[in-house]
Amino acid sequence: MASRPILLIPARMASTRLPGKPLADIAGLPMIVQVLRRAEEADIGPVVVACDDVRVHEAVEAAGGRAVMTRSDHESGSDRIFEALGLVDPEGVHDVIVNVQGDLPTIEPAPIRAAAALLDDPAVDIGTLTAEIRVEEERANPNVVKVVGAPLSAERLRALYFTRATAPYGEGPLFHHIGLYAYRRSALARFVSLPQSALEKREKLEQLRALEAGMRIDVAVVDTVPFGVDTPDDLSRARDMLAAASAGTRFSGRRPGAA
Repeated sequence: MASRPILLIPARMASTRLPGKPLADIAGLPMIVQVLRRAEEADIGPVVVACDDVRVHEAVEAAGGRAVMTRSDHESGSDRIFEALGLVDPEGVHDVIVNVQGDLPTIEPAPIRAAAALLDDPAVDIGTLTAEIRVEEERANPNVVKVVGAPLSAERLRALYFTRATAPYGEGPLFHHIGLYAYRRSALARFVSLPQSALEKREKLEQLRALEAGMRIDVAVVDTVPFGVDTPDDLSRARDMLAAASAGTRFSGRRPGAA
């Protein structure tokens, strides 16, 4: 049976490096609305913003989008989208949930579709993304999370581990994990019910909880790492990128390892 995806965008106002990030203006729209537009362009299902601040809710609705208020004390975006899912789809119509981060205003439709498509295989619980690391410095950078996976094809891995270390050892490519996820609905419900796992706490990587619980995560290999906005400098660059896009230039994204 064909899947019925829904795209949920978690957004919270608390940000130490860029306060009020979801409402930061980019090309005349709040950043959260730019992310909403990119998710809508994927054209695979309805899009809903899961927020914890009425100002974000109002901004999304003013732009013609849909938003839902969630609690402000969630520890992760996964917890926030699970609450939102229960609010917007209590009947369980949607069986695939795509978690699009709220700080990716230039993400293109293809990676979103690629993550969701991984769940066409009924054996897969969670889909996510990766891109090959091209810059040497990122191979040992603990802020660049690596996927260690068994190749299933040139465009697909089965995840065996995620780590901040330089892995796997030896000659060959390393892969930069991209934190966009597609969950089977039952997998998301199970995931948020599990306690933090030992390796999750050690590596500070939430996805290890799923692997330690025996859940299967497949990974689509894409060309670029979507540009995330975390700092004022990032915001300035995102504004330049959206301005270029409005002038007819395709998003360049960020090559893995680029500044």
